Amino acid sequence: MARRSVLFSPGDDGRKLRKAAALDADVVVYDLEDAVVPDARPAARETVREALSDVVPATPELCVRVNPVGAGAKEDLAVVLDGPAPDSVMLPKVGDAAAVRELASLLEAHGVDCPVLALVESAAGVLHAEAIAAADPTDALVFGAEDLAGDIGATRTADGREVSHARQHVVLAARAAGVSPVDTHYPDFNDPDGLRTDARAAVELGYDGKLAIHPAQVPVINEAFTPDAERVAWARRILNARDAADGGVFVVDGEMVDAPQVTQARRVLERAGIDRD
Repeated sequence: MARRSVLFSPGDDGRKLRKAAALDADVVVYDLEDAVVPDARPAARETVREALSDVVPATPELCVRVNPVGAGAKEDLAVVLDGPAPDSVMLPKVGDAAAVRELASLLEAHGVDCPVLALVESAAGVLHAEAIAAADPTDALVFGAEDLAGDIGATRTADGREVSHARQHVVLAARAAGVSPVDTHYPDFNDPDGLRTDARAAVELGYDGKLAIHPAQVPVINEAFTPDAERVAWARRILNARDAADGGVFVVDGEMVDAPQVTQARRVLERAGIDRD
């Protein structure tokens, strides 16, 4: 399942929730955490449940970001799951694998078994990213740079050097566990050029997708994470040459090719939505 663009929509605005489900984002996250002030959360839970009832099934993956375990997740699920279940649930501020497993237990109590998108956005979350990614319910590891910077007392910079180590660590943890890594959002939704540059950097690091905080960011992100025709042609040449070589090392475009390039070629075609063994 492609998760190039993961768009947040505020859980207390039913109109926006329904509109977001018709957009081109791969994942739409109905947000009950940061997008909703605490006093409005009881009403927002009802709004999210009603929106899910109206739009299920939908083209994008429908996800609900609940509040952290022990700080509202149980209450969120008690209301939201009194209707059609979302396709996935995002858990914020994950500091260890136990939080993911506890969320899965809460879902199971409602008869729901769905993927968990674990958001690591603290020093503890990044340091325990391997265990979080390896937890059975985890289907994607999501990097949250803004909260991380606040947690460690870092100053955000344009080039993101203060979170570069953590950004790379999340990719490694996700890939080691065989789950999808999703990059942090780009804060300035009025800067498509900056977003494009940042998204391309995420692609180069190995991320599968990126968070979006505004619908205008979705097409830019989708484009960045969709391989262009030249890249697809390269991947096809690699896999065709592999088939012809029938095992072992082979040459493509004058370069020796072996297993790592084959894996990369497969991933390129997967990102392009092309089914090829």
